[in-house]
Amino acid sequence: MDLNGKVALVTGGAVRVGKAIALALAQADADVAINYHSSADAAVTTIAEIEALGRRGIAIRADVAQGAQVQALVDEVTGRLGRLDVLVNSASLWRKTPWAELDEGAWDQLVDIALKGPFLCARAAAPHLTRHGDGAIINIVDLSAFIPFSGYMPHSAAKAGLVNLTYSLAMELAPAVRVNAIAPGPVLPPPDYTEKQMEAAARRTLIGRWGAAEDVADAVVFLARAPYITGVVLPVDGGERLARR
Repeated sequence: MDLNGKVALVTGGAVRVGKAIALALAQADADVAINYHSSADAAVTTIAEIEALGRRGIAIRADVAQGAQVQALVDEVTGRLGRLDVLVNSASLWRKTPWAELDEGAWDQLVDIALKGPFLCARAAAPHLTRHGDGAIINIVDLSAFIPFSGYMPHSAAKAGLVNLTYSLAMELAPAVRVNAIAPGPVLPPPDYTEKQMEAAARRTLIGRWGAAEDVADAVVFLARAPYITGVVLPVDGGERLARR
């Protein structure tokens, strides 16, 4: 897909990896809508950076776990930007949930954002993505989809489900829409990571260092453009998935 003149929607696109993805798509000549929930100030900054690249950018607040809000989000994107060609499901909530403290409310919130949200967004976006016969959905998972992270049960379960949702959507929406996922390794540390944790994460990769959010963003642009790739999960992890075995 030539991204020039196309429109992309990035959920969670105001900060961190989502922001890097939004900017990379703009650099690839797409107009970009970003969704945010609580990062209003960061969303304004990100849109300014998109527009500085010469592309149209809009920011829309919505809770991706709520179907009505998701439908309104997609309607606003298509109404203001005229079309929708690429959906990137990047919104997620990173929170440690030890087994002894895990309750139903925490489970529902984390799984709804990371798994139900991508389903709702794909469902709302599908009529637009299929319209031109060359749509793309890219889901952001991580290595917990394959080897659960201790103390992050809802997150890990949701990411595993998102891998299967990727495969299912690839079958359901073919051939008009290609659906893939990216599984980042250590590319952007949580704010509370210590130097010791940073060093340990680097050692778990074959390359021996952290990557960057831009590595994930470059992979998103590649999959958005790749006309003969669908139903795959692309690790961007420095080989960590092999080192963990």
